[in-house]
Amino acid sequence: MPKLLALTGSPSAHSRTDVVADLALRHLTRSHPGFESARLAVRALPAADLLAARRGEPEIRRALDAVAEADGLIIATPVYKASYTGLLKAFLDLLPQDGLAGKTILPLATGGSLAHVLTIDYALRPVLSALGARHVTAGRFVLDSTVERGSGPDRLRPEAELDLLQAVDEFADALRTAVPSAATALTAADALTAADALTATAAP
Repeated sequence: MPKLLALTGSPSAHSRTDVVADLALRHLTRSHPGFESARLAVRALPAADLLAARRGEPEIRRALDAVAEADGLIIATPVYKASYTGLLKAFLDLLPQDGLAGKTILPLATGGSLAHVLTIDYALRPVLSALGARHVTAGRFVLDSTVERGSGPDRLRPEAELDLLQAVDEFADALRTAVPSAATALTAADALTAADALTATAAP
């Protein structure tokens, strides 16, 4: 079963970025069954260990292991000063040089202005590629103003939600291509068993 990790780099506990990442993860697990999913908010890691790059500390080690074990990642960040957050950068810096090798990535960013719409392509995507990501799919920039909060669950305005879910569908397709489902993959043993059964049926 392909493993998926949603990694968020917002320092805020009430982040719009988390709303977007959670919506993407819910849609993927609901509409594309067969994924084992988990969440990791970088802000939940011990700050002193993160900033001092103490990779051997238990919580940091578990977070790095979660990335290593994932087949695909949703990496979501707010845009600060025309780039992704320093919090996310601090965590990515802890990964080995090939820390994303073989992985499929969906980058997501949130921000207050369309002036930052190219942040994914010019700031985040080069770093993900440098870390060896197998495939960085077409990400999405989500305007803060499209995140609706009220008495009910947080949600996106319909047009923004539709665009985000399209990106998630494309990511799911890319991930399935990269990691064929064990349920549909025919192993050599299965093939031999099927061949034996066919021979037995055809025998006079």
